[in-house]
Amino acid sequence: MSDVDADEARKMAERERKKEEVRKRLEEASRMKKAKKGFLTPERKKKLRKLLMMKAAEDLKQQQMLKEQERQRILQERIIPLPDLDNEDDLEAVYEEIRERLIELESENYDVSYIVRQKDFEINELTIAVNDLRGKFVKPTLKKVSKTEGKFDKLKKKEATKVDFRAQLKVVDKNEFALDEEDTEKKEKAAWAKTNFPRSKRSTTMNAIYTAVLVALTLAYSTVAWIGLSMDANANEGLF
Repeated sequence: MSDVDADEARKMAERERKKEEVRKRLEEASRMKKAKKGFLTPERKKKLRKLLMMKAAEDLKQQQMLKEQERQRILQERIIPLPDLDNEDDLEAVYEEIRERLIELESENYDVSYIVRQKDFEINELTIAVNDLRGKFVKPTLKKVSKTEGKFDKLKKKEATKVDFRAQLKVVDKNEFALDEEDTEKKEKAAWAKTNFPRSKRSTTMNAIYTAVLVALTLAYSTVAWIGLSMDANANEGLF
């Protein structure tokens, strides 16, 4: 019985140990997840921003100090201290030394300026060559136009493109060609009315004349109508 109790106790201890390991792993994973999610809180962001600003201010101050030190060093190298002058010979010697120093500095300044101009010219040439190879396109400034104005412009263009073909057709008056026949008919009526034929013969003759005139007028009207239709058809063919 003692061996069985010992085995059970050992198994329970092993089981508890595994449970403890699993629990620790889960706690560690949850803690790492929380740390990843909420690491940069608003307070920490504010402190970090403040530290970055302080570091940038310190770096700027350090750069200014270094520039000032370099400036003072160069001034001490280039400015010749004036010695104590006892007579004119010492003054002339100092004058000659300063003059030679000025000439040397001017020549150095000219050389440096020439080199700078050459470099600027080379930079410009290379920039032009790069732009040519790249095909640089300068985007033009576009005018802002509202959508409603654009729609109205399109409608106006469409209306302008429409052509009224009927308005361009030539108007032909059918009575234009019937004036001569009507005048002739009136003259003939007046001439026959003045003759002294008997009433019976005159009525028969007048009926024959009226019939002939009506036939002539019918033929004239049909001819005029056919001419008008042919002219309209030719006009339409010319337009289209």
